[in-house]
Amino acid sequence: MHRRDLLIGAALAPALAAPAFAQAFPSRPIRIVVPFAPGGAVDITGRLLAERLQPILNQQFVVENRGGAGGNLGADVVAKAEKDGHTILLGTATILAANKFLFRGGMPFDPIRDMAPVTRVSTGTVLLVVNSQRPWRSFAELIEFARRNPGRVTMGSSGTGTVSHLTISAVSRAAGVDITHVPYRGGGPAITDLVAGQIDMMFDVMPALMPHVREGRFRALAVGSADRVDYVPGLEQVPGMRELMPQAGIDMQSWYAVAAPSGTAADRIATLHRAILQVVRTDDFRNRLQPLGFKPIWDETPEAFGQYWRSEEQVWQRIVEASGATMD
Repeated sequence: MHRRDLLIGAALAPALAAPAFAQAFPSRPIRIVVPFAPGGAVDITGRLLAERLQPILNQQFVVENRGGAGGNLGADVVAKAEKDGHTILLGTATILAANKFLFRGGMPFDPIRDMAPVTRVSTGTVLLVVNSQRPWRSFAELIEFARRNPGRVTMGSSGTGTVSHLTISAVSRAAGVDITHVPYRGGGPAITDLVAGQIDMMFDVMPALMPHVREGRFRALAVGSADRVDYVPGLEQVPGMRELMPQAGIDMQSWYAVAAPSGTAADRIATLHRAILQVVRTDDFRNRLQPLGFKPIWDETPEAFGQYWRSEEQVWQRIVEASGATMD
């Protein structure tokens, strides 16, 4: 080989190697930040994802719980993380679309500006349950008791500003009752206290509640969606908001989604998107979620999720304003 050919080959080597190096992702464990305490619905979903993503990308996925401030603390960790795709958020509709209207005094980050969309992974409504030792056998009985005893009924939530809080705020206003809200740092601690009888009731997403309903610790009185949730065994006869309060217009539908720090390289976002879709499209994932009250959902591209996300800000702004909830 001539000296000139050697020099050309040496000059081209870094350029040829660069794309291969850029594609070496993931190169270490990926951290899934769940912005609530262990044991709640977001945590359950995060762990289902982590277990199934690991063999697809040949890398460990670690769930890290960072609860507080309605999910803002954990989300802020991701917003400020290194922009390399190794730290991602499993966020909720409230964190990503509602909190900016709840925290009117300001948030440490702006979800759409500081987060890069990947895809939604699940959607579902919320379930109203009471401790099975309480006397209320129907939604009407609960509301009548609350109306006669202002402030006496206590309702736990997975945090101020979460979908459980927004739902009870909307229901209380529509029914004209005073129910005492007790916020927790995630659904897990609230459920523990509901089992123990420290609080009376809870509106929350279904995955963490349904095992307790089936084992008789909780009694289900209503779903937060307009219509019944007939795809969940055992809830076919539980009424929705349209039946219970037809004039209220309440239809609480939540979604969970994966996002990365804004500025993460598009090829890494694409890698995460492909892997997550491989999981959420499986019968295995669907079969694990549906009995818990959630259904898999996904976006065909990160850009499609970004468009949906922006449109949801207006939806959740209306929900927040109608509920009267605020974090100020």
